[in-house]
Amino acid sequence: MALNYIWIALFVIGVLVGVIRLLFVGDTEALPAMMDSTFEMSKMAFEMTLGLTGTLTLWMGILKIGEDSGLVNKLAKGLSPLLTKLFPEIPKGHPALGSIFMNMAANMLGLDNAATPVGLKAMQELQTINPKKDTASNSMITFLVLNTSGLTIIPVSIMAYRARAGAVDPTDIFIPLLLTTICSTVVGLIAVSIYQKINLFQKAFLIMFGIIGALVGGLFWAIHGMTNEETQHFCRLLTSFLILGAILTFILSGFFTKDENGERMNVYNSFIEGAKGGFGVAVSLIPYCVAILAAIGVFRASGSLDMIQDAIKWVVELFGVNSDWVGAVPVAVMKPLNGSGARGMMLECMATNGPDSFLGHLASVLQGCTDTTFYILAIYFGSVGIKKYRHSVACGLMADFAGMVAAVLISYFFFH
Repeated sequence: MALNYIWIALFVIGVLVGVIRLLFVGDTEALPAMMDSTFEMSKMAFEMTLGLTGTLTLWMGILKIGEDSGLVNKLAKGLSPLLTKLFPEIPKGHPALGSIFMNMAANMLGLDNAATPVGLKAMQELQTINPKKDTASNSMITFLVLNTSGLTIIPVSIMAYRARAGAVDPTDIFIPLLLTTICSTVVGLIAVSIYQKINLFQKAFLIMFGIIGALVGGLFWAIHGMTNEETQHFCRLLTSFLILGAILTFILSGFFTKDENGERMNVYNSFIEGAKGGFGVAVSLIPYCVAILAAIGVFRASGSLDMIQDAIKWVVELFGVNSDWVGAVPVAVMKPLNGSGARGMMLECMATNGPDSFLGHLASVLQGCTDTTFYILAIYFGSVGIKKYRHSVACGLMADFAGMVAAVLISYFFFH
């Protein structure tokens, strides 16, 4: 519902500002520019979204291989000591744990649309063990916060959008985005642990935090003393290694899997079966992107967005702080409310400033730093009739804020 009012406001305010400029300033170019912008942005939205098809098809096929080969289930079992500590209310072996892991896996690959159906299934399974059917259980809240914090290992969709926008290296946001989502997820988990009195000093958590700390520390140790160009080259090599390694792991897991008759799994057919959904997902995004980008185009062409950004920039500079990040504020503001709206803001920012500019990079990192908190809460809780959200909103927004601050700071480190 929030996006409904925002979408209408973008058009109404934009047109009003255009009319005021015509009547009081004599600007005869604003209204025609706004009209032209609707067509240009609609075309861009269609081309950008359709360009996602190949990437989504590839990764949905790879994920299907992991499901059919049992690799996903094996990973879920490997993480069960951690999951059972995070979700102590869920009995061991309950199907909710498998659905939660599948949802997390899709989110880690940046496949938001593929994650939603599995997430809804997980919520339905969690509702079966929820003693108060109209109130969010601790497990539901933890699951929702893990979703909203948006831990992403391979940001497939964002890399695809950057490639479509003409970025020289669409994967260069991989490491910054990984670090940013780690920050938001850790803050989200700490917030949940405080509310739910979960002891984060248990062995499973300490091992997890130790691994994360070692990986992050190792990364910064590796790039210490490098020039910006050398850092970018190193991150590109590391990104290539991780992405290709993930693909190869999934393929080989399918190749070495045998059915009850001793025959090897047909990896190719499994990939094709999963990949079929990629086109449908990409096409389903077109109306949302056209709607929001057309509205943003009118709002920017009227000069309204520039006025707001100039006002924020003026306030920031009063405190002697660098204000180069202000141009990406619309993405940060929209992100907790609606994913398609934030996606539109990111695409518009890249189209205006270029995908390889500082703002183009920052907008990409902000788009992936967290998930759409209010949208996820509304959809997931609404699907099972939850009316009392308890501390889920507070924990989700804490994770959002941490992710956004980290996105700005990390983007300055890597791209400014």
